[in-house]
Amino acid sequence: MWLGLHFFVLSFKMEVIAYQTPEYHEMLTLRQKILREPLGLSFSDADLQQEKDDIFITYREDGRITACCILTRLSGETVKLRQMAVDSHRQGKNIGTDLLLFAEQYVAQHGYTTIQLHARKTASKFYAKYGYAASGDEFTEVGIPHIFMEKIVSRKS
Repeated sequence: MWLGLHFFVLSFKMEVIAYQTPEYHEMLTLRQKILREPLGLSFSDADLQQEKDDIFITYREDGRITACCILTRLSGETVKLRQMAVDSHRQGKNIGTDLLLFAEQYVAQHGYTTIQLHARKTASKFYAKYGYAASGDEFTEVGIPHIFMEKIVSRKS
């Protein structure tokens, strides 16, 4: 009796996208679903306007954005990693790890040396596993506990 085997191969790519493009709006939908809706929050026009100079990184599987993050320039050497989101159906599949490592590589290649972030307390162990050091006291942001974390990704010569 032939049961048949089915193999599903997902094609994926990571890329930097531009502000206010169709890809940006797809990314925004994912961020709203994963990061804001569970907290009863939504993005305001002012929130989105503040992102116009940020760096948007997406992880796309079979043509659909399933993960993303934002890098905000704080100085010539430091960026802040923000709004890291992985679609709930894709969590636990190392996509967050792939996205984080891609972001670190991007940062180093573009002359930055340090990544800072405000980790949700529930995600701090994930970042610690990749060398992010916590400092300071726990604080509340968007109504939930966060921890300041930082990592040196490269050193300028």
